[in-house]
Amino acid sequence: MPWRLPFHNRRRPGPSTGKRFLLEWTLIGAIGIAAVVHGVVSPLTERASFLFYDQLLLHSKREAARDIVIVAIDDESIAELGRWPWPRDTHAALLEQIAKAKPRAIAYDVLFTESSPGDAAFANAMKRVPTYLPLLVDRQPVNQSAPAAVEPVAALRDAAAGIGHIDLDVDRDGIARSVSLFEGSGRAWWPGLMVPVYRALRGPRALLPGMQRKEAAPADDLKRAHRMMIPFSRASVEYPRVSFASAMRGQAPPEFFAGKIVLVGATAAGLRDRFATPISGAVGELPGVDIHATILDALLNDSAIEPMDDHAAAWANVLPIVLLLGGLLVMSPFQSLILTIGLALASLVASAALMYARSCWLSPVPALGGLVLIYLLWSWRRLEVAMSYLGQELRLLAAEPNLLPGSDQKAQGAAGDVLERLIGLTREAVQRQRNMRQFIWDSLNSLPEPIVVCDHEGRILLVNDPARFQLGPMHFTDMSIMDMFSTFHFVRLVDETSRDVSWPAVLDPRVSGHADVMTRGIEVRDRRGRDHMLRYAPCTTSTGGLPGWIASWIDITALHASERQRDDMLHLLSHDMRSPQASILALLETERPHLDSPRAVDLIARVERYARRSLALADDFVQLARAESQHYQMELLNLHELAIDASDEIWPQANAKHIDVRCGCEGEHFWVLADRSLMTRALINLLSNAVKYSPPATRVDCIVRATPEAVICVVRDQGYGIAREQQAHLFERFRRFHAAGQPASDGTGLGMAFVKTVVSRHAGDIAIESGLNMGTTVTITLRTHAVEP
Repeated sequence: MPWRLPFHNRRRPGPSTGKRFLLEWTLIGAIGIAAVVHGVVSPLTERASFLFYDQLLLHSKREAARDIVIVAIDDESIAELGRWPWPRDTHAALLEQIAKAKPRAIAYDVLFTESSPGDAAFANAMKRVPTYLPLLVDRQPVNQSAPAAVEPVAALRDAAAGIGHIDLDVDRDGIARSVSLFEGSGRAWWPGLMVPVYRALRGPRALLPGMQRKEAAPADDLKRAHRMMIPFSRASVEYPRVSFASAMRGQAPPEFFAGKIVLVGATAAGLRDRFATPISGAVGELPGVDIHATILDALLNDSAIEPMDDHAAAWANVLPIVLLLGGLLVMSPFQSLILTIGLALASLVASAALMYARSCWLSPVPALGGLVLIYLLWSWRRLEVAMSYLGQELRLLAAEPNLLPGSDQKAQGAAGDVLERLIGLTREAVQRQRNMRQFIWDSLNSLPEPIVVCDHEGRILLVNDPARFQLGPMHFTDMSIMDMFSTFHFVRLVDETSRDVSWPAVLDPRVSGHADVMTRGIEVRDRRGRDHMLRYAPCTTSTGGLPGWIASWIDITALHASERQRDDMLHLLSHDMRSPQASILALLETERPHLDSPRAVDLIARVERYARRSLALADDFVQLARAESQHYQMELLNLHELAIDASDEIWPQANAKHIDVRCGCEGEHFWVLADRSLMTRALINLLSNAVKYSPPATRVDCIVRATPEAVICVVRDQGYGIAREQQAHLFERFRRFHAAGQPASDGTGLGMAFVKTVVSRHAGDIAIESGLNMGTTVTITLRTHAVEP
């Protein structure tokens, strides 16, 4: 029976709710952990585990060992040497031929359990090179209760360097994935065929996969021991090989066998010595000799895959379950979903990493099943609780007075079950939302500013009355915002740093670059010659989505008229106010040679100084006003060249104080989009300040550096520095700083304000590092621009 809060009784979360929450969490966690442990110790998840394991093997990048070669009993050899089985003399001839190349060992994947006239010759040939033969383990012997081994005939067994079984472990799906390195019982044990070969090469005490250094005697009822999972890969069919007939005739070069381990086995289709393996889907069934070559390769290179024991596997699979249970306590449903997916992916990645890096097999399927089970159970319970809570809150919402005046309606009762009543409450809530939408629409129409609302694709959704009045008779249905504003004429961009803007393509908000431009705003002119500021504003949801845009345009014709008045004032400052000062200086220069009184000379010097200060103040004010208001003429410029021009400009001032100004660069490309005159003037101001506030016989460095994203200009002096508490006011107008012991300055206090304005309007950054008597470092950072070929 679901735990659902009744509609007629409002209950707040209390201790009972918290206890129920913890009880559900504990119960779901216990179910998930039990399912995971059961999946580890039982064959329930075996098939799914095999699918993932086979995919990992199929994508393995292992390379075949070059010191293992195969002599294949293939269809070509059978056609040439006759039907199978061949006389033992044929095998003796093969060994005689291979022995000449002195291989390290030869192993046969062919049973020799019956006597033959050529056994003596075969045995003699086996003495020339270490040869290993297989035995047959009979798991259902007649009148015996234990496995019995059918060994090679006595003459061959005595001549062999070692014998071993060639059985493979076949799983329930009929695919061979592993091999038991030992078979038998407590009384008799037989190693796998590759075990004596491996120990002959690595030493009799060489460790085998899964074997401890102090090996315990196996129990009497143990039939297979030291199970090893075979690391199949596409390399399992890439071992160097030669046909039996070619090798017996000596057609293979001696270096093909010299120092190698030679495996002889059947690959002919008619001999039916093939097995289904995890990679059979890609390469087909593998002959037994290729499988044994893969086993030997894994033993020699320590790449055998060992399955993790059940105890460790259970802990490893329970770990993501515990993490998920902990996350469910503090995370939202979406975060819980992301955590579940993340833990599932982490389990898969961890299993793959253990396989590839540590040759250890840990099935992730129990963990995946547990994660899915817990997430489904928890989501179901949370959905039940959410539905109960939603119904309760909708009931309370229906009982509350409507926020919109004059639109209160009496809630109508709904008959039926709980879901039907919940639908009725939802219907009332939707009606309130409709009323709120109408209220918003009326509010938009009451705004004096023209407003257009469109969706993410630019299709018009809402147009308020002021917009309809300005645009005139238009059919807004099925019209896009691009069609609407394309009747305007483009004037300029608000942000001069933007470039490569085409009209009317820039109106399309679906293009991210265009949306950025329109968010900053552009100036347009309508058919009546009035100027407007057109701008987009994004509409966002609570989840961060972008369902649409709001476009507005403001009449700035009066603003432009004010700007023209300001330009006239600047013209007055730059000409009518500067001309008298320049005339005063010219008169002083004319009269200076005719002065003979020291007092008159001193008076003339003072007048000249005051006139020059007034002229400098007017010049700096005009420059700052232009930097703040005028339209920048952007072009691609080399910032290093501008720095060199600026250093040349202040050379007389630096030379007078014996200050060494050095202009250097670091990097290759220093291209920026900038206004030449204003940016050069800003660099001149920086270098002039560095010279002005530095003692004589010091140095000023101007370094231009290039990074992939920016061009950086650093101006560093060895001057008097600026106190830390004064640095915050450095870019304010008419600010001048003077510390005790420093020479007085006659600056206007507008130079650094001008630099800050120019850099900001170029979308750059400026930073100051300074301290008293520690010099000053000013860093300008501008966006780099590539030069088109």
